[in-house]
Amino acid sequence: MAPPLPNGYFGNSIYTVSTETTAKELLENDLGWAAWKIHLAIANHDDKVVRRSAEEWLSSPFLYRMDLFFDPYTVMMGSSPRFNMYGNEFGMGKALAVRSGYANKFDGKVTSYPGHEGGGSIDLEVCLSPDKMMALETDEEFMSSTLMPNHLF
Repeated sequence: MAPPLPNGYFGNSIYTVSTETTAKELLENDLGWAAWKIHLAIANHDDKVVRRSAEEWLSSPFLYRMDLFFDPYTVMMGSSPRFNMYGNEFGMGKALAVRSGYANKFDGKVTSYPGHEGGGSIDLEVCLSPDKMMALETDEEFMSSTLMPNHLF
């Protein structure tokens, strides 16, 4: 945003950003390519796009409902890099894992957080139906690209 939101801002500033690909393109490329597509979508979501979206909403307001925006084959990434999720201490020690609340959970929702281990690591909360989770867990290529610290599981 130009000017940027102030550091003390504690309101809603959420917009949906998307990118698309085909199964063929995903199979022909690696995970880094898919991540780059997501990065470009986010990087191109600049001040002009946000302000245009706000103006469009003011001219034709609507209530945002997740079930109307996503089909069953959607993967939705969400996060909040603004908050240090592992930095909160409520007297019980440092958190071992972070989970979002029960709202906005659906098959294909992924929430990412700066990783517990630091050093640029990323923790993911993945919401999948049991059959889709089992398919991922038995996919050797997928599992070889993930790292699960033993002390968390």
